[in-house]
Amino acid sequence: MSLANNFRMMSHYNQRMNDQLLNCCYKLSVADLNKETHSFFSNVISYWNHIIFGDLIMLKRLGLNDIGGLSFATFANFPEPKSANDIYHTTMSELLLLRQQLDEVIVQCFADLNDRDCLALISYKTTEGVAITKSVADFCQHLFNHQTHHRGQLTCILSQLGVDYGCMDLPIIVPEGSGN
Repeated sequence: MSLANNFRMMSHYNQRMNDQLLNCCYKLSVADLNKETHSFFSNVISYWNHIIFGDLIMLKRLGLNDIGGLSFATFANFPEPKSANDIYHTTMSELLLLRQQLDEVIVQCFADLNDRDCLALISYKTTEGVAITKSVADFCQHLFNHQTHHRGQLTCILSQLGVDYGCMDLPIIVPEGSGN
């Protein structure tokens, strides 16, 4: 299986799951969106902002390494990620728009990715200042795993709020698969 094809499939899964869960959250009351969750992040709004933070910082690292057609200009209209607790927006309508724009960048980035890119090494500093060098494939796996991890936490919160968020199975969400 082509690594690049697998990441393209994951970019579509990522986009479709974000849409599915954002639509569920969009229907929640302001009180439920801001209700203390007693979990890793304090409320639903904070979870969405953190997922956006993770994507912004990781995609910018790819762009700084000329991977996936990303460049400095790609992020000109996006917020600057500074901290894992950044709050970019406090309403679902604003978060929905930013999330959809960011997911388009992710889909395009992985449409432009090739297997040679996946084998390349990238270097960057963490938010704590630690220098890291990883293969692009390992780095991209983390990008998708980060979202999946926090969406899993969100689905637990949505379940506690009585929300049916639907199927999350990869073969159902991306029936076209990886193109192999």
